[in-house]
Amino acid sequence: MMHSQLHLLHLSSPALPIGAYAYSQGLEYAIEAGWLENEELSAWLRDGLQLGVAQLDLPILLRACEALAENDTDSLNDWNSQLLASRETAELLLEDQQVGAALLRLLTSLETTGLPTFRQKPAYAIAFAVACHRWGIETDAALQGYAYSWLENQITAATKLVPLGQTAAQKMLLALLKEIPEACAHAMTVDDSQIGLSLPGLAMASSRHERQHTRLFRS
Repeated sequence: MMHSQLHLLHLSSPALPIGAYAYSQGLEYAIEAGWLENEELSAWLRDGLQLGVAQLDLPILLRACEALAENDTDSLNDWNSQLLASRETAELLLEDQQVGAALLRLLTSLETTGLPTFRQKPAYAIAFAVACHRWGIETDAALQGYAYSWLENQITAATKLVPLGQTAAQKMLLALLKEIPEACAHAMTVDDSQIGLSLPGLAMASSRHERQHTRLFRS
């Protein structure tokens, strides 16, 4: 158990060399356009977690873990295709595939054997599930680790963009941590027909970011 927990800390670390730090998921445009002050920023992140990650990424991560446990590569590929098809802009799709492929390459470099074969580049949540399966990380811990990693990456991006001081960033992170168990619990209740999302604000911010003249992030 302890060994798998350490692997989860490793997998959720912002120092993991998969390039997640290069993306803001539309946050850069939303801040540049003046959509978000501190209170709005906290609400934006909370909604992104509860209405986005908990409704799409986490339920598919759960199903990917189940498919890997059953050695069902076809099902794993089907869920990967659904997750990729659910990305609402070219930027978000590119990010998902690039970070997912980077994690899979890292697993290969770390001599992780028996990795599944994919018809398309794996989405990040799918590659995350592969890592969790190979390192014996339990599914409920995997969901929390993924949600925490997403939240910390978003807070880190906000720190560079608002600008948000380090102490203020940590206060926001701590305030939003309590949302993670709720998001994970919700994800476990979503049935197959309910998986998916439409976040118009995120889609608009991401699509406009694609043509933003000056930017720090790739999304």
